[in-house]
Amino acid sequence: MESDCRIPMSCLRPRILALHALFWGLVSLKVFGAALLSEEKTTVVKALPTPCWQTEEFVVALPCSVCNDFQTRREPACRQTGYVEKINCTTSNKDEYKSCRSAMMEEHLFWKFEGAMLALTVLFALLVVARQRSLDRLASEKVRRQIESI
Repeated sequence: MESDCRIPMSCLRPRILALHALFWGLVSLKVFGAALLSEEKTTVVKALPTPCWQTEEFVVALPCSVCNDFQTRREPACRQTGYVEKINCTTSNKDEYKSCRSAMMEEHLFWKFEGAMLALTVLFALLVVARQRSLDRLASEKVRRQIESI
């Protein structure tokens, strides 16, 4: 008679159970203890001024374009997407840079996504066909053995 237990009996020995308990206890201590035992450290956060384009109306002086190396190092707005547009705030009359998303970049990302999805579709279709052939072969073998036994 076969047991319904899916855990091998060798895993239920007291020594192995103790090792599992020790391992998971250490993992729990590492994860939860770090949060409980750590001291709260106060850090001084430098308040950045709010960009003028968030508080007032603006006019786009230069359309969305790729950042060059100098702009990437100098402008924090370039680090987000790699594209930036120059804007002029109407009330304060300040020129600032604002991160933007390029239509060309969006199209490139769209086609990359479409290509990845097409490749995955082909891969999984081939896997389904191979699995179906394997199951058909097993079924025909089983039928052949049943016919031979009659």
